[in-house]
Amino acid sequence: MADPIFVEGGILVPAESIEMRAVRASGPGGQNVNKVASKVELRVDLSLIRGMEAHSRQRLRHLVAKRLDDDGKLIVTSQRTRDQHRNLQDARKKIHDWIAKALASPKKRLPSEPSRTAMERRLAEKHLRAELKRERHTRPEIDD
Repeated sequence: MADPIFVEGGILVPAESIEMRAVRASGPGGQNVNKVASKVELRVDLSLIRGMEAHSRQRLRHLVAKRLDDDGKLIVTSQRTRDQHRNLQDARKKIHDWIAKALASPKKRLPSEPSRTAMERRLAEKHLRAELKRERHTRPEIDD
């Protein structure tokens, strides 16, 4: 069983919510790649995370939506290094970072208005375009 993950604000990912599996990594590594299971796959049950408010939990689900399995568990993999322990630490850091990112509430957007100069410039461009089109539609008079 894995160790719990502590996140700021008293949030805890308990050990019982984390399942760890070591598998063979893909990519270069010579003969070692076929013998050693250095890639780490963690599955985290998001519903067991303690101390998280509902809106933060919803943001976390949205943030990691592509990494959820059919049971709603977060799947995190790491194969950056050839060492299983370092890959485990990397995967745990990814989980920590996603939870920390979900805790930060998004800034509320304040609608802004265009400046007076920008509005005048836009209207002047519209008048120029309208004049150009008007000139195209005037027919020259034909004298018979």
